Amino acid sequence: MIRIITSLVAVLTITSVQAQASVREVPKLVVGITVDQLRGDYLEFFQSTFSERGFKRLLSEGLVYQNIRFDFPNLDDASAIATIYTGTSPFYHGIVGNKKYIASQKQEVSVFSDPAYLGNYTDDKVSPLALKASTITDELKIASQGYSDVYSFAPQITQALIAAGQKGNAAFWIDDYTGKWASTTYYKNFYWSVDQGNRSGSDFAVKAWGMQWTPLLNISAYNALPYTKSTPSFQHFMGRDKQTYTLAKQTPAVNENVRNSAMTLLTKADLGKRTNPDFLSLTFYAGGFPGVSDYSYEIQDIYARLDREIEKLLDDIDKTVGLKNTLIFITSTGYYTSTEPSISESSENSNSTNNTVNKFYINRCEALLNMYLMAIYGRDGQWVDKFYNGQVYLNRELIKSKGVSLQEIQDKAAEFISEFTGVQEVYTSFQLRHGQWNPVMEYYKNGYTKETSGDLFVELQPGYKIVNEQDASFKEKQVRNNAIISPVIFFGNNIKPARIKRTIRATEIAPTLAYIMRIRSPNAAKDEPLSELR
Repeated sequence: MIRIITSLVAVLTITSVQAQASVREVPKLVVGITVDQLRGDYLEFFQSTFSERGFKRLLSEGLVYQNIRFDFPNLDDASAIATIYTGTSPFYHGIVGNKKYIASQKQEVSVFSDPAYLGNYTDDKVSPLALKASTITDELKIASQGYSDVYSFAPQITQALIAAGQKGNAAFWIDDYTGKWASTTYYKNFYWSVDQGNRSGSDFAVKAWGMQWTPLLNISAYNALPYTKSTPSFQHFMGRDKQTYTLAKQTPAVNENVRNSAMTLLTKADLGKRTNPDFLSLTFYAGGFPGVSDYSYEIQDIYARLDREIEKLLDDIDKTVGLKNTLIFITSTGYYTSTEPSISESSENSNSTNNTVNKFYINRCEALLNMYLMAIYGRDGQWVDKFYNGQVYLNRELIKSKGVSLQEIQDKAAEFISEFTGVQEVYTSFQLRHGQWNPVMEYYKNGYTKETSGDLFVELQPGYKIVNEQDASFKEKQVRNNAIISPVIFFGNNIKPARIKRTIRATEIAPTLAYIMRIRSPNAAKDEPLSELR
């Protein structure tokens, strides 16, 4: 009898130990890396220029998901990062893009514009209060009762504010006009090492002024794209004017600045050295350079240099906190901004005689739609406010004052625009909010917010160039519906290496992080954690 009881105790003890061993330790530090416009196919094509301890190490030792999907239109870095950190779509988190159109004021402003707060090292007045849902960093702050430290570093305002959330210690971005690390008085902790760096005289602001960008490697090493023009090399001068820093933020130098400043703060602030986990967010850049072809030496150089920054980052974290104590996740923003001209514009060496460029003129669409609505509802004012970011904003004040049915005028406007050459489909805001469900409507509804979205969503046919003849500052854009392969990688924290050949939703990342940190998911996140990390 005693022997049986002893055996049962031994079995139960072993089972308990095994169960405990199978539970992953809560990381002391979480490092979130979002790479703006990172492409999975480029990680594959450019591997010959990578070191052994950068991207190659992540891909061989990390849990790699093949692709991430964002289920809403007009994707950019702001809407993508907000979706990653909140675990929900713009319909709930409220961030549809970097900019928003305020119909009542008839002006475009930063989505985070907030005159209630001043800037540090910047004239921009912003705050993260436009976020309607909590972020994973907010939830960490709440769970730790404020004891976890949360910092973010990014080239752009929106990227930094979203990652830090509304409860972070501080968000830092590079000011377009000074090149300094900037923040907002919304956050009370402008960390001293960042301030010291701004005053050092050897910071990014000084280095970028007149900087020249030349290849890291011998140009012959950049042979992954056979369509690269046979130029001997490249050299880009950043200049010494108001465009200097906006240009420099689209070069590999910006990634070095983000990594270096973030790692300095990590060391000085002792992140990852306390009971509660800390959270450090970094945003890197992997997009194109203005005026340079998609098939260029430059894009290969950006990836080669980013690979070295990843290597240094991993080494620094291993030396300070330890990779086994750190959870690192790397994601892409899921889109790529092409700099290539349309087929007809680039056909100078083609035998084709058809050089017609398919263009959609938004200023003409505005004018014609307004004339049409005037013919129906009267010439008392302008019925069309603006065509902005693929959306038509109607004059809500005029519609209300004339007692016109909003649904009716939206339907008539949509029917009229749908007849334009180049228009694939038009959806009204009433349809998105109250219409019959189907996958396409759900897709557009996810990108809709009642506070900032327009009355009509206009879907154009691929290949058309969007043009505004009356706005010299308008950046022409060609419509492309290409799927961009955007990997997600989890690394460190004793995560087992694996390649998962399936597409995950961007909204699954935040619940997964919450599960690993043993905290609540963000308040609008509906997905469950990824099965491979449970």
